[in-house]
Amino acid sequence: MAPYRLDVVSLAPQAFSPLLELGVIGRAFSAGIAELHCHNPRDFATDRHRKVDDEPYGGGAGMVLKPEPVFAAMESIPCTERCRVLLMSPQGRPLQQQDLQRWSTDHDQLVFLCGHYEGFDERIRALADEEVSIGDFVLTGGELPAMTVINGVVRLLPGTVGTADSLVEESHSALLLEHPHFTRPAAFRGETVPEVLRSGDHGAIARWRQQQREERTKERRPDLYRRWQAATMNIPGDNGMEMRIGNGYDIHRLVEGRPLILGGVRLDHPAGLGLDGHSDADVLVHAVMDALLGALSLGDIGKYFPPTDPQWKGADSLMLLEQVVGLVRERGWIVVNVDAVVIAERPKLKPHIEAMRSNIAARIGIDADAVGVKATTNEKLGAEGREEGISSQAVALLGRG
Repeated sequence: MAPYRLDVVSLAPQAFSPLLELGVIGRAFSAGIAELHCHNPRDFATDRHRKVDDEPYGGGAGMVLKPEPVFAAMESIPCTERCRVLLMSPQGRPLQQQDLQRWSTDHDQLVFLCGHYEGFDERIRALADEEVSIGDFVLTGGELPAMTVINGVVRLLPGTVGTADSLVEESHSALLLEHPHFTRPAAFRGETVPEVLRSGDHGAIARWRQQQREERTKERRPDLYRRWQAATMNIPGDNGMEMRIGNGYDIHRLVEGRPLILGGVRLDHPAGLGLDGHSDADVLVHAVMDALLGALSLGDIGKYFPPTDPQWKGADSLMLLEQVVGLVRERGWIVVNVDAVVIAERPKLKPHIEAMRSNIAARIGIDADAVGVKATTNEKLGAEGREEGISSQAVALLGRG
């Protein structure tokens, strides 16, 4: 199995050296589980001073990273079909554990664009598939955020951590913080290890740990606790949640010369066909978006992303889904769960279902267990049966406490 490839475009490549030497992450690189390649834009500057920054148009403080050396550095990187390019930026979407899980399973290469100075030339953003932030604060560069993501992704790769069980109950893996841990001695400075942990009763220990996870999350991260309640429908009767349900539907024609993308996954059609549309024509994501909008009587996706608007031409539907989720949250609602079905004769979708679920869950901000995706044929009937098109239907449940 080829190593997971990590490429970093940075003016401070030396900052990444410790990753190769420390702890389980360093051992993963030594074992060939992952490999790291650094690319300095300064090496691609064409003037004799190797200049990579310049003053901003319109005036203002600071210097701006020039596009030419960054584009040249990017174009020197051999990218796989499953490569993902991340722009590290305080303007990006907040990093979540589900993002790390998605990148570790759905992709085999990540490329990081690390800024410096006052910021990037705006045209550099076109290189990125996603913009990622690690918090509402500003650093001198994108190196530390990139190292954070690298650490989080590599530790999820098979073989990095000794046992997969150690990844299951950790903080944020299921919207709950991790339970307390204790080791010897049983008593220390007046504090003793809870008796249940020394009882040998594995059922009682599991119940205690789950209770501690719930209580700790409720106390320290009430926002996560509310999301967990909604995702598990574990909502107390005296604090009930108002519910709304929406249905969504979309269909696009199959044509030559277009990509076939479903649930954010690029697929190969046996006849070389793809879905025609103004955006990437991802009918699965479009149906989910319609269901979310329908639950709040907000119309359909054409109202917000009209096919006559050039800014949505070729748009990534997963990015559009994020905007729809933003509308839902602005109105005080959360997504509890989504269920969808894709109707297509070909190609076979079963091998890609988990990736689709993961993509949709990550963009909505819910656990993948709260997203259902199914696939079926139309028994050779109708437009789908004649392979004239592919359609999708979805239902979404929203909640508000």
